[in-house]
Amino acid sequence: MDITSLLGTVTSADSTDGISKAAGVSNDQTRGVLSAALPLLLGGALSQSSGSGTASGFANALTQHATDNTSNVGAFMQNVDMKDGDKIVDHLLGENKKSVIAQIAKKTGVKQADVKKVLAAAAPLLMSILGKEVGSQQQSNSSLGVAGIMSSLLGGGGSGTANLLTGLLGGGQQQSQQNSGANNNGGLASLLMGLLK
Repeated sequence: MDITSLLGTVTSADSTDGISKAAGVSNDQTRGVLSAALPLLLGGALSQSSGSGTASGFANALTQHATDNTSNVGAFMQNVDMKDGDKIVDHLLGENKKSVIAQIAKKTGVKQADVKKVLAAAAPLLMSILGKEVGSQQQSNSSLGVAGIMSSLLGGGGSGTANLLTGLLGGGQQQSQQNSGANNNGGLASLLMGLLK
């Protein structure tokens, strides 16, 4: 799976419809929130996979979520665990969570409480997709590490995540543009805009 396929699964009609129903918002609102948030969630996942204090826990979480049955996304979303999703978002966005949610709400016109619900609904699906992909690649080559697979899949380094967050929150944009990791994540945002049209 490449990044286009991964994002295509999360942003498919079935996925956005299921996320919308779970969060209690419109499909348009869901698409707006996902387009702003997914690059940040993926950047957070990349950082979690390579952090000295987070790599092991993140790898374990991926393994657990890889067993989720997402063959029918609609059915999966009907039973999505929003509390678990909110915990995942806590890990992926860290101390920036509140600021990110506030900025996404401002950009999209969606209430902060609803932004939080969309992220909580989408996060378990995202982790399941990532977990399945990491597991598949490790089955093919057991020497592959989670951080290496994530970096290869998402095309960048964790160093870009902080710059991407700073850019979203209104500062350090010039520095972000000079950082290759941030540019890669910026490419994710452009890709998402195309997928969610």
